Amino acid sequence: MVLNPVSERRTTWRALTFHQPRQLVFGCGCLTECFGYLSQLAPAHLHILTSSALSAATMRIQNELARSGIASSVDDSIPSEPTIADFEAATVRARAAGATCILGLGGGSILDIAKLVAAFVNRGQRIEDAFGTGLLHGRSCHLVCVPTTSGTGSEVSPNAILLDEGAKLKKAVISPYLVPDAVFVDPELTVTMPAGVTAATGLDALAHCVEAYTNKFAHPMADLYALEGIVLCGRFLKRAVCSPGDLEAREGMSLASLYGGLCLGPVNTAAGHALAYPLGSEYHIAHGVSVALVQPHVFRFNAEAEPERHASVGRALGVPERSTALETAVAGARAISRLTSDCGLDPHLGSYGIQKEDIAALARSALTVERLLRNNPRPVTEADCIRIYEGCF
Repeated sequence: MVLNPVSERRTTWRALTFHQPRQLVFGCGCLTECFGYLSQLAPAHLHILTSSALSAATMRIQNELARSGIASSVDDSIPSEPTIADFEAATVRARAAGATCILGLGGGSILDIAKLVAAFVNRGQRIEDAFGTGLLHGRSCHLVCVPTTSGTGSEVSPNAILLDEGAKLKKAVISPYLVPDAVFVDPELTVTMPAGVTAATGLDALAHCVEAYTNKFAHPMADLYALEGIVLCGRFLKRAVCSPGDLEAREGMSLASLYGGLCLGPVNTAAGHALAYPLGSEYHIAHGVSVALVQPHVFRFNAEAEPERHASVGRALGVPERSTALETAVAGARAISRLTSDCGLDPHLGSYGIQKEDIAALARSALTVERLLRNNPRPVTEADCIRIYEGCF
């Protein structure tokens, strides 16, 4: 069985650049290695960006660092869907604390804010001038990230997302300066995630891998990460949701999330995320849930353009071979829908307060996310968006 077909239409491959942390540590219990790493940065003032729900882990870090003579401060006010104003307020607090090193401890939103604060705390650039690719002027503050969820892969990606409340759009800063200096992925930190968060973040990790592998700009170097991430999600996500203390499942999902994050820089996502963004920015549906709602329908839509690639995703999820690649791909879409339901998420847009009369506005909003739509293997029109959203009801 071939999981990774090379399309005959590709005769040469574009140059691909991976920006990765200088130090990447993965494994249960590796948080202790983070203490040793941070102690070598002295003299320093560590500023921890986190949430109040992680107070125990935060206190543990502070106590360990105090033994090494490292002063630290904590900002645990980062919300789950941060806005431009949230970022600016966090940056002011980090400056007031005299931060020389930023530590992001938490899920994707916290890590995104930590990456941006580290980049802007010593600089005068406006965030509005950095939205886009390659527009960030630099970063002089040290940056360490410790994820506590398995979904966004933000700890290894050059991307950071903020909600522009005025425009009702999520906007991205994409820059190699946002890649942390050091990352410590300790699956033990994810054990306390509630089932709903485990499901939503895990389905986001799956979407990162699926959209990277089926991307118009897919590349063999990223395919290795993407396909393995899909296999891991199919094998471990439901287990992690149903048995939160299952460390093997937690390790598998932490690795799947990491692989998806490694794909975000060189390849990125496509229409699935583009259609999910308006659900979060306008209806405040959690990002992972938004992605999960549209993913099977976008997958089926794209499969008609790239049946072989989408069939490979189906096989990676354990779908038996059908008589044609397209039939295998369609079975893959059903497997994604089934996994979503098995994880306890309601797959219908109507259950989240969205009405069918809202679809046209959602479609127009999705079409503004051109940086992702250009990656899609099939062109997406407003009519296509409308049909995809209709299929989510």
